[in-house]
Amino acid sequence: MIRIAVLGCGRIGVMHAANIASHPRAGLAGVFDIHAPAAAGVAAKTGARVFASAEAVFASDEVDAVLIATATDTHADLIEMAVAAGKPVLCEKPTDLSLERVNRCATVIAGTKVPVQLGFVRRFDPGHAAVRKAIAAGEIGELHQVVITSRDPAMPPPAYAAVSGGILRDMTIHDLDMARFILGEEVAEVFATGSRLVDPALMEKLGDYDTVAVVLTTASGKQAVITNSRQAVYGYDQRVEALGTRGMALSENRRAHAMTLHTAGFTDRAEPLLDFFIERYREAFDAEIAAFVEAVEAGQPPVVGFEDGRMALVLAEAALKSIAEGRVVRVEEMV
Repeated sequence: MIRIAVLGCGRIGVMHAANIASHPRAGLAGVFDIHAPAAAGVAAKTGARVFASAEAVFASDEVDAVLIATATDTHADLIEMAVAAGKPVLCEKPTDLSLERVNRCATVIAGTKVPVQLGFVRRFDPGHAAVRKAIAAGEIGELHQVVITSRDPAMPPPAYAAVSGGILRDMTIHDLDMARFILGEEVAEVFATGSRLVDPALMEKLGDYDTVAVVLTTASGKQAVITNSRQAVYGYDQRVEALGTRGMALSENRRAHAMTLHTAGFTDRAEPLLDFFIERYREAFDAEIAAFVEAVEAGQPPVVGFEDGRMALVLAEAALKSIAEGRVVRVEEMV
């Protein structure tokens, strides 16, 4: 039984705590949040212990590993503390909004055998993972192109948008990691374009974009095309497509069920898309915890490691540079 403590009891921390508590080979060792009522609420539902501080979590002999779901600007510090305490860690993305800070963290934890897993949950989605497996098995021949569509159902609250780091570091970063996962090769060049179409006034004020497209190219010429929008009125749009010389693999949107209705007046009426990321990636979040538990049990590197998080941020920074300078950016400029 791997005893895992959760740091951060916001929406995603609450979900992780419940997932850990229900895992057959994991136990919820306790929770901590700087907002004490949030931690108390989780404890009341799960019976978990409430820790007085992050330091108390890392010092506890009753904690085998930690899950970090705190504010982004605390992630790197907490990862370093966890590794220093010998506690395996699963940390939500991104590691930090600053590539410089992430690089310093990489230096601090270099050479450690303590498992550090990054929360790129989409790799664990059954459909997305099946696309990667189909490519690896040669079912679509030689991979040429990947198309990733990721659109939120609505703009985030202005207060969140102001501290999120912007669409590329906050939202697109998931798709940048997915592109690396599906391509199976490192990206060599990045070209991006950004627009302010959904809420131009807010985006102008924040220096951000609500609509972006990114083209990634590997050294061998394989391409990944990412399209993002902060607002898709029809729901949470999540699709991954891989084109090869012998065919295509496609991971589609998810709905509550697969029934479609056909009448004299219409065809193919279906349930709406699942609401947002917690609902859409329900199975993936469970699989993510399972993968972390397996890595801790085996003392092996996790399937999504610290360097994967760092490289996703490198690509996000390259995309920002591409938009700002209106040109293709070579990844080697950023690393």
